[in-house]
Amino acid sequence: MANNDRQPVHTEEGNPWVHGAPTVEHLEVVPYDEEWPGRYTALEARIREALGSRALEIVHVGSTAVPGLAAKDIIDIDLTVADPRREETYVPPLTALGYDLTVREPWWHEHRMLRLAHPRVNLHVFGPGTPELSRHLMFRDWLRSHPDDRDLYAKAKAAAAPGARHAMEYNSRKHTVVEQIYERMHAEQQRRAL
Repeated sequence: MANNDRQPVHTEEGNPWVHGAPTVEHLEVVPYDEEWPGRYTALEARIREALGSRALEIVHVGSTAVPGLAAKDIIDIDLTVADPRREETYVPPLTALGYDLTVREPWWHEHRMLRLAHPRVNLHVFGPGTPELSRHLMFRDWLRSHPDDRDLYAKAKAAAAPGARHAMEYNSRKHTVVEQIYERMHAEQQRRAL
């Protein structure tokens, strides 16, 4: 999740929801699906075709990018564009593919998020060099290579989903475990740097 646990919140800077806050939805964590990587590959190809060179990088992140990890059946993708503020350069081609701009957070790395309903996709848009891009990849790669933390995270996800009315509540419930994993990840990086 790389980890996409961070969800938009209303702050003093403004309201991130383009169409208003999301409605209550049923969140379900399902066993890892061997079809997720292929689904991502097809989605990436369509995004690349639509955006051409405007797509500087496209990466599969989140739990569906970690083999063996249970997840919500939603593909998380990080898209890097030259300037997320210039929505006119990437939103219309993505809208033509069925994506809907749902989140705009200029105060947080100029983050934008577009959703696709079928199949479910959260497409996160950032500019080059945004720390969140590295954070997502580090978390994803850590879980891929540390089965104990992958299993711990899976248990936290399974415990967080029942009764959660929206992604922010779900993410809040598993936040402590995510932070524990980040602490181990950073401690390992510090050991390697010595």
